[in-house]
Amino acid sequence: MANLWLMLVLCLTVSVRAMPEKTIFEPRGHHDDKVIFKPKGHHDAHKRNHDSPKGSRGIPDKTHVAPKGASSTPKAPSVTPKVKQGRPFFVFGDSLVDNGNNNFLITGARADMPPYGIDSPNHSPTGRFSNGLNIPDVISEYIGSEPVLPYLSPDLVGQKLLIGANFASAGVGILNDTGFQFISVLRMPAQLGYFKEYQQRLSLAIGEKQAQQHVNQALVLISLGGNDFVNNYFLFPGSARSQLTSLSDYVTYLIAEYRKILEKLYEMGSRRVIVMGTGPLGCAPAERMQHSLTGDCATDLQSAAALFEPKLTQMIQDLNTKYHADVFIAANTKLMHHDMITDPKAFGFKTSTTACCGQGPFNGLPGLCSLTSNLCPNRDEYVFWDAFHPTERACRIIVQQIMNGTPEYMKPMNLSLIMSLDSKM
Repeated sequence: MANLWLMLVLCLTVSVRAMPEKTIFEPRGHHDDKVIFKPKGHHDAHKRNHDSPKGSRGIPDKTHVAPKGASSTPKAPSVTPKVKQGRPFFVFGDSLVDNGNNNFLITGARADMPPYGIDSPNHSPTGRFSNGLNIPDVISEYIGSEPVLPYLSPDLVGQKLLIGANFASAGVGILNDTGFQFISVLRMPAQLGYFKEYQQRLSLAIGEKQAQQHVNQALVLISLGGNDFVNNYFLFPGSARSQLTSLSDYVTYLIAEYRKILEKLYEMGSRRVIVMGTGPLGCAPAERMQHSLTGDCATDLQSAAALFEPKLTQMIQDLNTKYHADVFIAANTKLMHHDMITDPKAFGFKTSTTACCGQGPFNGLPGLCSLTSNLCPNRDEYVFWDAFHPTERACRIIVQQIMNGTPEYMKPMNLSLIMSLDSKM
């Protein structure tokens, strides 16, 4: 009942906002999608702009990018690039990687209010579930690009299209019934639908062949799975999913459905995809609060993550075998988090048990990081920012492992090796 009560509390915190005058999958602003390539050196590759609301086997044969859709808007002039641009970057998944799409939805899963974003450049909330940057932002720094904009942002036009786009939405999972309590989120079919629309817009801006190459050469990051446990199977005692199937069978089903999503990304042109694991499910402050008086990790959720991670890695290996290339990279984010959680002081943290921002034991009440919450003075001392999400500093440590980790963390290779191999192609 405690979990059910928490779910109701979260739903009651929904901030109903006016929806933009926009329909899902309606083509947007093609007249603003002309791309003018800047001379080398004028691209603000390392600019920290976070105001989002306003395999040696090589790359396999490229596939066709979604055809240009019918539009009453004239096609933008074809533009031939004169210099090499920064690597495009696309992001899919949940709140660990969402950078503001949910700002444009009527949903309870949102982070567009203080103190979220307190350490961003303008010290204002951006829609990221962080005190500052999140994992995609830090990856963008490493690959020499601006942070990608949320796809629903009206600012994603013109030159910004070349950088890529973030399609992620807090609250989503592998399964479409995950996160129903959040009212409106961009479930994976919607995220993939927007990816198709993006490709159509890019084709209109720079030509179909160049758009195809742009998508094929992009780096992709996807984070899914955590919500399928926290906000589905273990949402409350006796949940529908837990009554219908055993945990082992549920994990097997999740992996099969996740495979379909990854296969769809390949079909749509993705050729380098970093697949994040579930993270520290049972050790988030929210789960510690609900399952232990002393702050121990929730054993059922830890067991779920222990079942999920190896099956995910095996599925990724199977896909790479199918495609005869190292398309998909398994990022063991569970292990990356585990290192910081079990020995926070080794990484310069003061605690991995209590969240910086929140209410209740361990600041673990879900959805209650607000101006009336407890707020730590030094976010760099905490692994967790709120009841579920890491601080910017913790995100930076995770990305260091994504960039340079051994096969224990990044299989079959880390991002530094990927960038080196792909730069020679």
